[in-house]
Formats: sequence, C-alpha cells, structure tokens
Amino acid sequence: MKSHRELDVWNKAIDFSEIIYRLTKDYPREESFGLVSQMRRAAVSIAANVSEGAARNSRKDFIRFLYIARGSASELDTLLEISDRTKMTETDLIIRAKQDNVVILKMLSALIGSLSTNNQ
Repeated sequence: MKSHRELDVWNKAIDFSEIIYRLTKDYPREESFGLVSQMRRAAVSIAANVSEGAARNSRKDFIRFLYIARGSASELDTLLEISDRTKMTETDLIIRAKQDNVVILKMLSALIGSLSTNNQ
C-alpha cells in the first residue's frame, strides 16, 4: 500500500485543516472552546485517520479508518453550516470551505469504493 503522504486525499485534508484553522481564527472568543475547537479537531481528524489507516497492515483496517475520516468530514459539514447560519465569518469563506469539504468527502468515498472493490 501507498504511504499516506502519497495519497491525494491526505494532502487535500492537510490543506483543508489549514483552511479551517485560518477560518476559525477570527471567530468570537467565547467560541474558542466550542465551535472552534470542534471544527479544528474534526478537520485534523480527517487527515489523521487517513494516515493511521494507511499505516495499518490490512486493507480492512484502512477502509475502517477511511470511514472514520468520512465521519469527521460529515461532522465538519454540519459545523460549517452552523457557522454559516450564525454568521461567524464571511459567507464566501464558509462557501469555499464547504466546497473543499465536499471534494474530500467524494475523494474518501472513491478511495473506500476502490479498496472495497479490490478486496473482493
């Protein structure tokens, strides 16, 4: 199997984590232990689970960690929606983050599908 650093989805998730950190930098201070913390953890979790899964010795384990990463991306979709509705930051920044998140969700689903197909 490839190293996690060779996976496009891992690289995209790392870039996305940076975006989320920048996006949440100017959120209200009272959100630092709420929405900001949860968004940052979810974003970091995507890349972390891809890398941990890639380091496992089995395709089955890798797929399981990719599902966890996809769950974190789905969680982030909800957190971005809440950020948008509560006007935490500029709408165009949220829209960009939502679009990037959709790309990551699609990449994770495609990789899961590919590994699942190759497993049979």
